[in-house]
Amino acid sequence: MTNSRARLAAIVLAAGKGTRMKSQKAKVLHEIAGRPLAWYPVKRALELGADPVVVVVGHQGQAVEAALTAALPGAPLRFAVQAEQLGTAHAVLAAKDALAGHAGPVLILSGDTPLLETATLQAVVDARADAKAPLALATMTLDAPTGYGRVVRDRRRRAQRVVEEKDASAKQRAIREVNAGLYCADAAFLWKGLAKVGAKNAQREFYLTDLVAMGAKAKGGAATVGVPAASAAGVNDRAELARAARVLADRRADALMKAGVSIEDPARFDCDEGVEIAADVTIEPGVRLRGRTRLGAGAVIGAGSILVDATIAEDVTVKPYTVIEDATVARGAILGPFSRLRPGSEIGEEAHVGNFVETKKTRLGQGAKANHLSYLGDAVIGARTNVGAGTITCNYDGEKKNETRIGEDAFIGSDSILVAPIAIGDGAYVAAGSTLTDAVPAGALALGRARQTNKEGWVAAHAAARAAAAPAPTPAAGTGGTPGAGAPAEAGGVGGPSTRQAG
Repeated sequence: MTNSRARLAAIVLAAGKGTRMKSQKAKVLHEIAGRPLAWYPVKRALELGADPVVVVVGHQGQAVEAALTAALPGAPLRFAVQAEQLGTAHAVLAAKDALAGHAGPVLILSGDTPLLETATLQAVVDARADAKAPLALATMTLDAPTGYGRVVRDRRRRAQRVVEEKDASAKQRAIREVNAGLYCADAAFLWKGLAKVGAKNAQREFYLTDLVAMGAKAKGGAATVGVPAASAAGVNDRAELARAARVLADRRADALMKAGVSIEDPARFDCDEGVEIAADVTIEPGVRLRGRTRLGAGAVIGAGSILVDATIAEDVTVKPYTVIEDATVARGAILGPFSRLRPGSEIGEEAHVGNFVETKKTRLGQGAKANHLSYLGDAVIGARTNVGAGTITCNYDGEKKNETRIGEDAFIGSDSILVAPIAIGDGAYVAAGSTLTDAVPAGALALGRARQTNKEGWVAAHAAARAAAAPAPTPAAGTGGTPGAGAPAEAGGVGGPSTRQAG
């Protein structure tokens, strides 16, 4: 037998299509909490110290390899191809060349088990080592074991074999202890045993579970360890994917709350793997935290907000229904409600971005404010500058993006249109309703309005002209009245035909 302290390797089976997902995408590529399904067993094996971890791929294998390599840069991953899906034993055998020279224990996991915990893997590894057995497997006890292989034991409660459901008798199907699909095997025993596995079964496949019967006959037997179904359950369809996502979110919420994070409603908390949240952060219901988001101590994230790859500093207030993507927010800033920060936005300390304000590739200086209904794109806005409601930086000329630069302590009046490229100096004022195309010097007042004209008496004159232009009334049939009497007058408004004729 191999020394129990020998280096551990792992094999993750991720070659199947997953037809019950009803998807063009391989099952193990479906994401849960921002990571593909296969990431979870691979990550847990790495956490246990497995080196290498061999991922057996098949359906969309190149995409699976690319996804895992990108998500786990620098990890000791190897990939093996199962060209035909002929069963689980055949899949494990595909990894043999990738583990050439490895003589220690081999952990075998399924690629669709995102709820696995490192402690569960450790229990299986320890069970084999403690029993000095060639093989150990995890088992679960289920109230409804349909679909799982049943663990058959002898009178002394020693595991004898695993019988797949399609091959099981009625008595065996009544067994509630099932195979969890998680194994640890001695390498020499594994490769020797796999060479003997046949396909004489209902599915005409090479079953990895045949190794259990072989291990039962060897010295040390086939060791077993019971594990919670909540840890080892696989994902086969969209409903199970959603349930697994909820379990992961609940686990994460529990850990965060124990670490000092306030989550007002854990049942409506949604957080990707890799998101970092400091103590004393408050998260209101319905928040979604995605990608590489970082939340600093004391931040408050309002209900319904969505943060993707966002960096939020200490004591920032994000009011409800704010969307932030690939943006940075400095200490004490206030955002929302209903703000949108697009990629490249940098919001300075104690700056305000209010309701229905959108920023893109824009730097807002310390204490600057844009509180209402504005679009700020490709702009640099100085400290303490106030941007009035309805302001637009016209950054796109149809061919390229252009920059707007506004200095410190400037005042931009409501409904201003700043046509880039343009620069507005420190302390300058822009009158409300202005359209500007030229630079504004520091301390200047800029007015870019059309001249207002008032036409006194126009309303009465317009009404008289409209009445004069109306056709004569037409009489009702048989009345003998004046032709045209009784016909409705044309209801032309200010923009109607008579207005156009009058110029």
